[in-house]
Amino acid sequence: MEKSKKVLLINTHLTYPNWSEGTLNNSFVQKAKDFFESKSFEVLETKVEDGYNPEVEVEKHLQADIVILQTPINWFGAPWIYKKYVDEVFNSGFANKSLLTGDGRTNEDPTKQYGSGGLMQGRKFMISATWNAPAEAFDNLNQKLFAGKGLTDIFLHITSNYRFSGYDIIDSYNCFDIYRLGDMAKDLENYPNHLENYLLQK
Repeated sequence: MEKSKKVLLINTHLTYPNWSEGTLNNSFVQKAKDFFESKSFEVLETKVEDGYNPEVEVEKHLQADIVILQTPINWFGAPWIYKKYVDEVFNSGFANKSLLTGDGRTNEDPTKQYGSGGLMQGRKFMISATWNAPAEAFDNLNQKLFAGKGLTDIFLHITSNYRFSGYDIIDSYNCFDIYRLGDMAKDLENYPNHLENYLLQK
């Protein structure tokens, strides 16, 4: 009998009353949950703001075939509670040698590269993010802020933790310009197509 697949949905929204209540990010989490349950996945969930146990989070990562980070972009990164989460969870997974055993380099084999010590090969990590920035701010040398950099560059500080642990990094899904001209309803509607095409297709 084939083992049921599992997905871990991490919601790192941080509430700011009367400004950022988390409705949109919660909607993306629910959309992903509905999609994966329709595909017979077991869905594991963590809402970082509600608290967590690092050892339990390591176990969720060990169980999950796919990890999705749902995050607003606050000042060009995930909320600070996510950095705390990463430090505590990945330190725990390093200490017990379950997520990784080191940085991959050994005195015996100098050809091994930094970042090759992960144990999570064959698993996938993806970011789903909500932005005030418009899509045209990225991959555009005429835009002064990012100066031609794309989302892969902007997310490097997040994805590197997972790549370091052996995960395959999947193209992110992004909801842009949420306070001005964005079409959040359309972005939510199209989200399952991205999940299907980027996470489930061989």
